[in-house]
Amino acid sequence: MADDPRELTRLERAIDRAAHRVLAGRPATGARAVLIECVVFLLKQAWACVFGALLLAVIVAARLWYPDDAPLARNDALTIAAVLIQVGMLAFRLESGRELWVIVLFHITGTAMELFKTDMGSWTYEAEGVLRIGAVPLFSGFMYAAVGSYMVRVYRLHELHFTRFPPVWATTLVAAGIYANFFTHHFFFDLRWVLLALVALLWLRTVMYFRIWRAVLRVPVLLVFAGVALFIWLAENIATWAGAWFYPNQVDGWELVSPQKLVSWFLLMIISIVLVTWVYPPRSPDDRVPQRVRSGETAEAAEA
Repeated sequence: MADDPRELTRLERAIDRAAHRVLAGRPATGARAVLIECVVFLLKQAWACVFGALLLAVIVAARLWYPDDAPLARNDALTIAAVLIQVGMLAFRLESGRELWVIVLFHITGTAMELFKTDMGSWTYEAEGVLRIGAVPLFSGFMYAAVGSYMVRVYRLHELHFTRFPPVWATTLVAAGIYANFFTHHFFFDLRWVLLALVALLWLRTVMYFRIWRAVLRVPVLLVFAGVALFIWLAENIATWAGAWFYPNQVDGWELVSPQKLVSWFLLMIISIVLVTWVYPPRSPDDRVPQRVRSGETAEAAEA
């Protein structure tokens, strides 16, 4: 059910055609129609989260069942598992080559920040394993890649369109300032509140349109950013409980991640959005492909 069937992977096109066959003839209004839209929304979100969900499941499994005396360090096992997940995503057509570019960008920017932040003591990893750069195990970059994977998959699964989206050059400058502030606030003034004000100024009037199945909903994009930041913060609590990394207040025993981290994740969302727009330029509702292009038959023709 993507805006352009050519943006789906081969497996997703097969799922798309099967979904159209199952949902064909279903009521367009009433309680059953609303229930169908809710189910489709949850399924699309689950599909978009598949990379992050698999990685988080591996992290939790390693916490619960990985033996302490295993010859392979747990962090190295997590890195190998993350690589296998990424390879599997490509091999089984769960991810397109175009998405991989965004994920690589997330991986690079995330790892660079990890190296600096761990050196400054913002958080730490267990000192074990050989698959690492300095104090940073290589699986950490895949956690940022999981955010990138979710962002690009949501973009096409929900056919995202925007009204009054800021110019990409302006959003890029703000994103660069946000990224720089993650480093410079350790030495100079913390400008996060100034940056938040700039984000609000840029995106306050931006509205996001997203398709579920039949329904196309619209919502202020800043509200979406906040919702995704909350979701990542919840996942972060699970990951720190599982020992993937530790904040200073968690070294002697797990505690809830500070709600102040929601601001950091919100700002990280801005960087994420900008990276995605470099590969998938924002589209207005007027750019939608006509409804007939979304049929399974036309999707097959587009593939051909």
